[in-house]
Amino acid sequence: MKRVIWRNFDFWLFGAAIFLSIFGIMMIQSAIAGNETLAQSVSRQPLFLAGGTVLMLIMAAIDYHYWSSLARFIYIFAISSLLVIYVVGQARFGSARWLDTGVILIQPSEIVKILMIMVLADYFAKNMDKPHDLKWVFQSFMMTFGVVIWILLQPNLSTSIVIMVIWFALLWICGIPLKYLLILGLVAIILIAAAFPLLEDYQRGRILNFIFPDPEASYGDTYNVEQALITIGSGGLMGQGYGQGTQVQLRFLKVRHTDFIFSAMAEEFGFVGTMAVMLLLVFVIWRCLVIGRTASDLYGSLLAYGYAAMLFFQTAVNIGVNLNVVPVSGLPLPFISYGGSSLLSSIVGIGLVESVSLRKGSIT
Repeated sequence: MKRVIWRNFDFWLFGAAIFLSIFGIMMIQSAIAGNETLAQSVSRQPLFLAGGTVLMLIMAAIDYHYWSSLARFIYIFAISSLLVIYVVGQARFGSARWLDTGVILIQPSEIVKILMIMVLADYFAKNMDKPHDLKWVFQSFMMTFGVVIWILLQPNLSTSIVIMVIWFALLWICGIPLKYLLILGLVAIILIAAAFPLLEDYQRGRILNFIFPDPEASYGDTYNVEQALITIGSGGLMGQGYGQGTQVQLRFLKVRHTDFIFSAMAEEFGFVGTMAVMLLLVFVIWRCLVIGRTASDLYGSLLAYGYAAMLFFQTAVNIGVNLNVVPVSGLPLPFISYGGSSLLSSIVGIGLVESVSLRKGSIT
C-alpha cells in the first residue's frame, strides 16, 4: 500500500469516534457507581474499545473493494453466525442472542449489521444499471430478510428493524421509483398489523404502554420512561455534575448504563453538555456522508451511506425513547451505551468508512 493514501485518513472522524467511546466509558462508570455486580459485568468495555480501535485501523488499511469480492462468503458467514446462536447461544433477559467465547460475550447480530452493509452495498452497486423494477426491489428484500428472520427468532426486533432501515436507505439512495416506494409503504403497514399478534408479550407491552401509558405503573417500561423524563429534567441547563446525579446515583433510573444512558448524561451534564454530545454524533454522521459523496465509486459511497444511516437511526431512536416520543426499543446509543458488541460494531464501521476515505480518487 502506498503511504500517500494515508493522507486521506479522516482524523476528525477518528477522533470524534474515539472521544465519544471514551466519554461513553466514563458515563457507564458513573451510571453503575456503587453497584458491584454491574461493575464486574461492564469492566471489559475499555478492552472492547482497545480491541475495536485495532480492528478499525486494520479495516481502514484493507482496500474496501476486497469485501466486494467476498460478498457471497460474507453473507453466508452472517447467516451461519446467527444460526450458531440456536445451538450454543446463551440466553439473557429472555432472548438467545449471545455467544460465550469463554473470555467475552459476543452478540453476533451487532456484527451482522456491518456485514449486511457490505453485502447490500455490493448488491446495489453491481445491479445499479439494471431496471429498478419490482424484481430489483424483491431480490434485495429477500437477501435482507434471509438474515433478518434469524434475528427476529431470537427474538430481537430492534436489530431486525435496524437492518431493514439500512436496506431501505440504500434502496432510496439508489433511486427506487416513487410508485414502488408507495407499494412498499402499503405492504409495510399490512405486515406490521399482521405481525403485531405474533410479537413476544414484552414487545407488545412496550408498544401498548407507549400508546396507552399507565400513570400508576410501579415498574416496567412505563416506569422507566417516566423516570427517564424526570432524570432529564433534573439536569437543567448545566447539569448536576459528573457522578452527582441523584436519579442515577440513587438508582431511581433503571438500565441507566444501556437504554437510558442519554438520560443519565442529561442529568449530569445538563442541556448544554447533552447538546454538545449530540452535535458530536451528528458530526460523525456528517463526516460519513461527506466521505460517501467523495468516494471513488458507487460501492464505496454505499458503504459510507449505509453506515451513516445505521448511526442516524440508532441515535434518533435511542434519544426518542428517552424523550418518550417512540416506544422503548432496546437500541443502544452508538459509542456511548454499554455493550461490547455494539461498541465493536460501531468502531469497526468507522474503519470501513475510513477505508473508503483513504482511497477516494483512486482508480480501481
